Amino acid sequence: MKVTMLHVAQAAGVSKATVSRVLNRTGQINPLTEARVFAAIEALGYRPNTLAQALATQRSNTIGLIISDFCGPYFGTLLKQAARQIEAAGKHLIVTDGHDNAATERVAIDLLVERCCDAIVIHTRRMDEDQLMTLINTLPVPLVVMNRPLPQRPEHSIYFDQQQGAWLAAQHLVSLGHREIACITSSLGTMTGLLRLCGFHQALSEAGITPCEALTEQGDNEIAGGYHACQRLLSCGVTFTALFACNDDMAVGALRALSEHGIQVPQQVSLVGFDDDPLAQYMTPALTTVRQPISEMSRVAIDQALRLSAELPLDPILPFNGQLVVRESSQPLSVNAIDYAG
Repeated sequence: MKVTMLHVAQAAGVSKATVSRVLNRTGQINPLTEARVFAAIEALGYRPNTLAQALATQRSNTIGLIISDFCGPYFGTLLKQAARQIEAAGKHLIVTDGHDNAATERVAIDLLVERCCDAIVIHTRRMDEDQLMTLINTLPVPLVVMNRPLPQRPEHSIYFDQQQGAWLAAQHLVSLGHREIACITSSLGTMTGLLRLCGFHQALSEAGITPCEALTEQGDNEIAGGYHACQRLLSCGVTFTALFACNDDMAVGALRALSEHGIQVPQQVSLVGFDDDPLAQYMTPALTTVRQPISEMSRVAIDQALRLSAELPLDPILPFNGQLVVRESSQPLSVNAIDYAG
């Protein structure tokens, strides 16, 4: 037989409403009455219907998290930090996937609102500022946004300066004497991809180098995408002495393509990635890349969500910056760099 709140009330000698107030911590309850209720709960093995409680109180003791994708160490780190932090706060985490699609992300938000989450954190690549501001201003629960600047509500926005990070990568190659620098971009259908390409172009322009369209290929953030993009670069008839891949997975694919063409990294082509995935330091050669402070960004996002759920005051969050990590895959321009057929 399923034990209900009515059974607990009868065993404790109180009303069902009193049991509800004890469980939901609402109203004034006599300590002796509270003790009788908890004793009855333990004796009967009663388990509260948490969804019903949430619907009644509009509080579920949960934080919702929507991520763009479940793949890769970036989101793995984000999930690990969020789970650890929310558990330490005595709350529960509900995670769902936005499938890297604005419409699906909106469906996921509605789902978490229906589950009465106390706050929602979303990592989005597709939603624009207007959409996000509308949600922040109209949702019945607080929303914290990762990966998007929101100048109107900076306390709700945790983001990485993508353009600055890509500028670091390209400027590093320029500082090594390279002028023929190729780029494998992330998807240019995302703000992240566009900003990284802008940062790359900014560093070239500051050095007096005109970006070459023939030396730019669009990738898809996957290893295979980096491989095929690099193959296209190598077959276009234009040589280059350095290559910036806009994430580390694509750098792995590009390294394979270069190797198949007999091109040595870094002796003939210097290679730089982005993200500083764990695999970067174990590649051969170890990959020069730009590090994102993913754990710290995740920590701040969850902290903002917890503070919002507790109706505590918030401070604006400044953008996070990248750090260049120089390893073996980049070196100063060598006379041997152009000794290959592009």
